[in-house]
Amino acid sequence: MRRPCLPKPCCRRSPALLGQYFAMRRSLIRRALVSRVAIRRVVAAGCMLLTAASTILPTAAEAQRRGGISLVRDAEIENTIRAYAAPLFGAAGLSGEAISVHLVNDRSLNAFVAGGQRIFVNTGLLIRSERPAQVIGVLAHEIGHISGGHLARLGDAIDTASTAMILSLLFGAAAAAAGSGEAATAAVLGGQHVAERNLLAFTRAQESAADQAGAGFLEQTNQSASGLIEFLRIIGNQDALMYDRQDPYARTHPMTPERVAALESRQSRSPSRSAQDTPENMERFKRMQAKLVGYLDGLPVTLRKYPETDTSLYGRYARAFAYFRALDFKRAEAETDALIQLYPKDAFFHELKADILMNQGKVAESLPPMREAYRLAPHEPLLAFGVGQRLVALEDVSQMNEAIDILKHVTVIEPDNSGAWQQLAVAYGRTGDIGMASLASAERYLIAGIYRDAIGQGERAARLMKEGTPGWLRAQDIITVAKDRQREERRRGRGFNAGFQVGPGTRD
Repeated sequence: MRRPCLPKPCCRRSPALLGQYFAMRRSLIRRALVSRVAIRRVVAAGCMLLTAASTILPTAAEAQRRGGISLVRDAEIENTIRAYAAPLFGAAGLSGEAISVHLVNDRSLNAFVAGGQRIFVNTGLLIRSERPAQVIGVLAHEIGHISGGHLARLGDAIDTASTAMILSLLFGAAAAAAGSGEAATAAVLGGQHVAERNLLAFTRAQESAADQAGAGFLEQTNQSASGLIEFLRIIGNQDALMYDRQDPYARTHPMTPERVAALESRQSRSPSRSAQDTPENMERFKRMQAKLVGYLDGLPVTLRKYPETDTSLYGRYARAFAYFRALDFKRAEAETDALIQLYPKDAFFHELKADILMNQGKVAESLPPMREAYRLAPHEPLLAFGVGQRLVALEDVSQMNEAIDILKHVTVIEPDNSGAWQQLAVAYGRTGDIGMASLASAERYLIAGIYRDAIGQGERAARLMKEGTPGWLRAQDIITVAKDRQREERRRGRGFNAGFQVGPGTRD
């Protein structure tokens, strides 16, 4: 691999410029290292946001038609999963900041760990679970795999699978890097069962070890393992089904009666055996399920589960999303307004209001509620992205500097959010700063693994920027990394970029 360029003398003489340069270098190196084992390099499909950026990303149905399984981005649901998992991370001695949570839009029961400290949870598991303890139990088990070092083989395994063009190694037909905002697609060969058995499957010994580790994490956090036991019984009931009819979790996590018996024996002696779901966990769980059902299951199913007579928060929330998805904006807005009136300090209700307006083309009207959502939850990058996206969409040059500041903040928190880089490129372009617009586009394409365009935009940025500046140096680094990755893919026979297409609404 060619060595990246070093700071020019003019940069070395300025401590401020040098600091900016090395800050950017650290981010780029981290991203490049992650890319070596990251899913985005070997699999591609759609990424969907339940709310803030739904207008620019492909829908789940579109991803399915392309043969891919979409990932879901939603600040509230991601927060719920992290809130459930954070105590378990601590009990396992792991840093919660180093572990990322990804929501897979798939109705089957499944959760798994891959690519290092990455936890993937199917929306089907979240919808079909009966209580928070079941979700928390599965998370504890999966964290047990991480802490047990059961994933050490995945780096080489992913490389081997991609050489054989098994793009279905994780999600069946295809997958995407969460938060990328790209709708890349690629030709896919068969091999789902091979991938499941060789990559995501664990041995019975590893499963038992993860059970016991997970139960230990639950005990340390004063939680019961009853939810995990309940979930394992559900999976165990699928043993009699044909292989293709089993949920993925049953296929990759070998189930035995001894596992349940061992957990039940430990549970009977546990000081936390009678612990119940906390009110806070139950509240988060009900909201999460209402949102997912309303958004994913369609209006008829939602109205059966949450009829108009249900005036609870959960009923209104589910119907608001269902009406929103059915393009019945009047009813969606009425349900959302009722929620805001009852809970004016809930950021996610204001976010939903903003999205309903945005999807009607009322960009200017959608900005105040999105600003309010971001004000109420300033730590949420997806809400910040929603504000920046709307400022860009207004096409008011006087507001572009604010949009740039907000979107730069998003890329600092989520450097792999290519949707933010794409919007940042547009904002820079509207201010006439074509060099920075090209640099932001280069970042976007590097994240998406579209190395040809990353090189092209990086070279354009370098031509337009003063040599030795942080932006120019960053462009050189992007060009170097993209070329190195291109050569590596050619060497290993992975010419997948030719098959990638950026989805509608994402190409400049």
